Amino acid sequence: MIDTVLLHSEFQKRFGREGVAFAAPGRINLIGEHTDYNGGFVFPGAVEQSITAVVSPNGSDKVNVYAVDLGQECSFRIGDQQGPESVHFRYVYGVVRELIAAGVEVRGFDAVYGGDIPLGAGMSSSAALECCFAYALNDLFGGGRLDRMTLARIGQATEHKYVGVMCGIMDQFASMHGRRGSLMRLDCRSGEYEYYPWNPEGYKLVLVNSRVKHELVGSPYNDRRRSCERVAQLVGVETLRDCSWQQLESVKGSLSDEDYRRARYVLGEKDRVLTVCDALQKGDYETVGQQMYLTHKGLAEDYEVSCEEIDFLVDEARRLGVTGSRIMGGGFGGCTINLVKESLFDGFVASVRQSFKSRFGIDCQIVPVVIGDGARRV
Repeated sequence: MIDTVLLHSEFQKRFGREGVAFAAPGRINLIGEHTDYNGGFVFPGAVEQSITAVVSPNGSDKVNVYAVDLGQECSFRIGDQQGPESVHFRYVYGVVRELIAAGVEVRGFDAVYGGDIPLGAGMSSSAALECCFAYALNDLFGGGRLDRMTLARIGQATEHKYVGVMCGIMDQFASMHGRRGSLMRLDCRSGEYEYYPWNPEGYKLVLVNSRVKHELVGSPYNDRRRSCERVAQLVGVETLRDCSWQQLESVKGSLSDEDYRRARYVLGEKDRVLTVCDALQKGDYETVGQQMYLTHKGLAEDYEVSCEEIDFLVDEARRLGVTGSRIMGGGFGGCTINLVKESLFDGFVASVRQSFKSRFGIDCQIVPVVIGDGARRV
C-alpha cells in the first residue's frame, strides 16, 4: 500500500486540514478471463497493492482532487453535466454521479490519492480507483448504507457510462469483497459468490509484468464482447453462459470464423473454471496449473488477446517447469500470472528476467502476489 503518511501530508499541505484515508485493492484472477460479461464464473482475489485516498467534505458544491502519481489536479462541480475531459478523472466524476443516482447525497469534497498497483499490468487499477471513491463517499455522505455489491455495480456503471469500456463486474466485485487469504468464485449472472481459502503449501503466485501495452485501433475489448453477444443472440440465449457446445456447433455455419472462435473460447473457459474449483477442493494444484495453460492457449489462439511478449513469458514458464501460467486481464500486453513451486521460484525469477531482457531489450517486473482485503477505511 502507498504510504498514507505521505498522502495525509499532501492533503494537509493542499487543503489545510485533516482528511480520512480509504483504500481499495487491485486484483488477480486465477482463472475465468472474459467470462464475466458472458454471465459466467470467475475466480479472483484482492491483492495488497491498492489505491488509497485521503478525503474530506469541504462544505461546498465543488470537488477538488489531486492524483499524486500523475502530479495532476482536477476540479468539477457536483451538478456538472459534462465532467472532466481527462479519462483518469472521469472515474472519480462517474462514481460521484452514480452515487447521487443511487440516492447518496454527495456534496463537495477534497481528495488526494495515489497507489502502488502497477499500471497496465491487468490488475485493475481503474476498478480500485472507482471502488476507493465509491466506498469513501458512501461512508462520508451515505452513512455506509449502500452494500458492497451495489458499490461494485456503481464502479461498473462508471466504466460503461463515463469511460466507454463495457466491462463485466469481476474487477469491482473483487476490489470490494476481497478477503485476506481467500479467493472468491463469483457467479457473474446471479451475483452469488463463495470464498475459497487460498494457502497453497509449496507454491507461490507471482505476476510477471511485461511492461508492454499494445494499444490497438478501435476498442478490441468491446469488439470481443459484441462477438459473444452476436453468438448468444443467434443461439437464442441471454449470454454464452447458457450456450451448450451442441448449440454452438449447430449455428457454426451461420457464424464468422472469428465469432465462432470467440464463443469456443468462452465455453471452454466456463468448463475450466469449474474444473479448477474441484481441483482446489482436493488440493490438486497440478490440475489448476494445467487449466491455466489451457486458458492461455484459448486466449492467444481463439480470443486473440495475447501478444508476442506475453506468449514468450508463458513459453518460458513452461520451459522452466512452472506449474501454471497464463495472460491475466483484458490482454494485449500486461502481465502473466504464474503458479510456481517454491523450490523453483528463485530460479524462475532469475531466468525469466534474463531471457526477457535478452529477447526484448526491456526489464520485466516481478510482482509477488499476497491476497489481501477489499475496500476499507484505513
